[in-house]
Amino acid sequence: MKQYLILVAFILTFNFASAQNKLYSSNKSDVSFFSKTPLQDIDAKNTRANSIINLSNRELVVRIPVSSFQFKNKLMQEHFNENYLESEKFPYATFKGKIIEVLDLGKPGVYSVNASGILTIHGVDQERKFSGKITVAESTLVLETAFDVMLIDHKIDIPKLVFKKIAEKIAVNASFNYIPFKK
Repeated sequence: MKQYLILVAFILTFNFASAQNKLYSSNKSDVSFFSKTPLQDIDAKNTRANSIINLSNRELVVRIPVSSFQFKNKLMQEHFNENYLESEKFPYATFKGKIIEVLDLGKPGVYSVNASGILTIHGVDQERKFSGKITVAESTLVLETAFDVMLIDHKIDIPKLVFKKIAEKIAVNASFNYIPFKK
């Protein structure tokens, strides 16, 4: 609930009057992760993430409900939520940052972008920089990115018993489709 309120407060800090046509919210998302080890591959997908981009100041916010990750194996999903990510205690993974490049994203095209900010997973904040691309169409934006997350960086403990089944580095892919924000 606290992180939800932080997201709402951050959204309200956007200057709606001057940025009304420059504010975009995601209407469709696809966030997935993959863990590969010699003993077992783990992958999960989440389509319930939310995001907002303010093109006037290049601010970006992403909020991913952790318990919405879907696994092929229900026992993996249960262990993920209860033992590793503790989704009742830490219900959201978030990123709050800013696109570094000054680009005119009002023109259709494909743009390489970097964003710098704070990634919060499992209640642990970490300053990160991500690369990606934004595809601008007539009235939509699509943001795509891929990056790795080290479990140790977010104090996600893996018991020795299953250490060889879960990779220390998790590959994340994310795609957000944005439309102009409407009050």
